[in-house]
Amino acid sequence: MSAIYKREVGSYFTSPVGYAVLAAFTFFSGIFFYVQCLYTGTTNMSGVFQSMFFIVLFIIPLLTMRSFADDRRNKTDQALLTAPVSIPSVVLSKFLSCLTIFGLCLLSFIIQGIAMTILAKADWSVIIGNVFGMLIMGASFISIGLFISSLTESSIVAGIVSFVVNVLISLFDTVGYTVKWAPLTNVLSALSFQGKYANFSIGLFSLADIVFFVTVTALFLFLTDRMVEKRRWA
Repeated sequence: MSAIYKREVGSYFTSPVGYAVLAAFTFFSGIFFYVQCLYTGTTNMSGVFQSMFFIVLFIIPLLTMRSFADDRRNKTDQALLTAPVSIPSVVLSKFLSCLTIFGLCLLSFIIQGIAMTILAKADWSVIIGNVFGMLIMGASFISIGLFISSLTESSIVAGIVSFVVNVLISLFDTVGYTVKWAPLTNVLSALSFQGKYANFSIGLFSLADIVFFVTVTALFLFLTDRMVEKRRWA
């Protein structure tokens, strides 16, 4: 498992993808930090994290789109599927490699927090809450992206579909507010990623929100495992 994990992490830096993702995330987080904190003279970084929610919707498909799709297109999945390693280990290795790169992106918030501490008094409960919340929310988006990548051999298709799905998920709250049918509104509210992440953005840790993201992550990793297992015996 460790060998696959190292290979996957290394693959992000033998291609432009890893550098592009890190650069894009750092660039946008820097802009939001300047506009919403430095320019306005506030130490509250909640607005920065809320704005970055929509950047994450685009960033994560870039991380996940090649995970299984490229293996299928290049036929390297056959060697992986016949290797003496379990399918769950393969799926988990790819998931952890994506999460590692995403975690590196989140370090930009820590650097901003340190800069804020030097200039003024930063609210580290909000910063830590947001970083943790974005990490577990990102894990859920990553698991969904991996599942979509396992369905096709085109990384472009996987990336586009993942982005569309992420956007649709982000619209649950909006649709829930406009729909007047209470049962549907309740379902959309219960499935809302943005609504649950909003609690972390103000430094509020909710066990229910943590369980929700962990459950979604586990579910889609399981579905990915089943899809890859199906290809092994196809």
